Amino acid sequence: MIQTGIEYINQSARSNWIRLRTLAMVRWFAITGQVSALVVGQQYFGLQLALIPCAVVIGMSILTNVIAVVVFPGSRRLSEAETVLTLLFDTLQLSLLLAFTGGLNNPFALLILAPVTIAATVLPTRSTLMLAGCAIIMITLVSLAHISLRTLDGNILEMPAVFVFGFWVAIVTGILFISIYTRRVTVEMTSMAEALLATQMALAREQKLTDLGGVIAATAHELGTPLATIKLTSSELMEELSENEELRADASLIREQADRCRDILRSMGSAGKDDIHLHAAPWSAVVREAAEPHLNRGKDVFFEYVGDLGEEPNQPLALRKPEVIHGLRNLIQNAVDFARTEVCVQIGWSETSLTVEISDDGQGFSPQVMNRIGDPFVKQRERNSRQTARPGYDGMGLGLFIAKTLLERSKAILNFSNGGQGLGGAAVFVSWPRSKLEEKKLATGKNQPFKVI
Repeated sequence: MIQTGIEYINQSARSNWIRLRTLAMVRWFAITGQVSALVVGQQYFGLQLALIPCAVVIGMSILTNVIAVVVFPGSRRLSEAETVLTLLFDTLQLSLLLAFTGGLNNPFALLILAPVTIAATVLPTRSTLMLAGCAIIMITLVSLAHISLRTLDGNILEMPAVFVFGFWVAIVTGILFISIYTRRVTVEMTSMAEALLATQMALAREQKLTDLGGVIAATAHELGTPLATIKLTSSELMEELSENEELRADASLIREQADRCRDILRSMGSAGKDDIHLHAAPWSAVVREAAEPHLNRGKDVFFEYVGDLGEEPNQPLALRKPEVIHGLRNLIQNAVDFARTEVCVQIGWSETSLTVEISDDGQGFSPQVMNRIGDPFVKQRERNSRQTARPGYDGMGLGLFIAKTLLERSKAILNFSNGGQGLGGAAVFVSWPRSKLEEKKLATGKNQPFKVI
């Protein structure tokens, strides 16, 4: 719901993450298991197997793997279509091998689930369902047309028809279950991982901005003295060179440029030296800093105070943590975006807690998403008037997830509701234990030595 400037990874591009060598390695394990099963069945259990057709089918897999390893580089990553074809080949190869070794009477028929499981993990839903459909068709054909397993005595090893049908139903059910359920779980896990990555990027960006502000402020403080010296010296030169217009003009230019440097440094940072005041500020100032980018966006943003004895001087000093500022900024942006005309930010503190309540006069949180607020990439199912009031936004997910994750990282507790502070819209109440944010040090940093002449 909130534009963070961070592009999350496209789900359709996830199939490009898998390497060809990874699938080739899995296929080598499958080939080893297939050869071992044929040897054990022939030598130890005395089964009459169609070894030549089986050898041809296994040889196809070996040849494909050799080509994949020799021709293509080890870092080759498969596209979605290439991954589908690779898994489809593995499904076909296993189906042919089952057809030559008893069909569904072969207990290894369950391995038809392996390619579907891989597809559900790395491929989009469309490709996963297509591969699952092909697997169902192949296992059905195998159950109808196959070479029966025979012992050396000529006896046919075959389960009762009802068991074969039950095994077929179990395999088809397993394919559908894995295709849908595993895909759903994978998508949710991936969405959560991407959202956490976006949260880390947002926090890193806020940390860099905070650090940059400290560097600028320290630079402005340190350069203040030499610039003042240059200005004073140039003024004295202007008085002494009053009779030489050319040199006096040069001294005047030096003074003007010194003033210009001072103005530039003042515009870049308004704080003093990098001391406690850069890391902590009154609680209301921290909240106002978070709200500052959204104060002039056509909506009225009001601040109220519910402290012990008013706004000053009893409010605590709070640490200017990047996660607190960025999290509150996201929540205030959300309120401004959805408000009709008014947003109220109520700042409070007590002996044990620091609080902020952000309310707007919009339509509030819709009932269908109230119990899912904070999940990444939650989409609204209905195109209601709340969406038309904020065109260009598809849902409510990443922004609130980032805000909730960052604020909870700072030990905050969030409560989402409707009708806060009498405005009738959405309301978010955030509270911290006072000990987690309060800065009790009052020193402004180490004093610098100076000489008295």
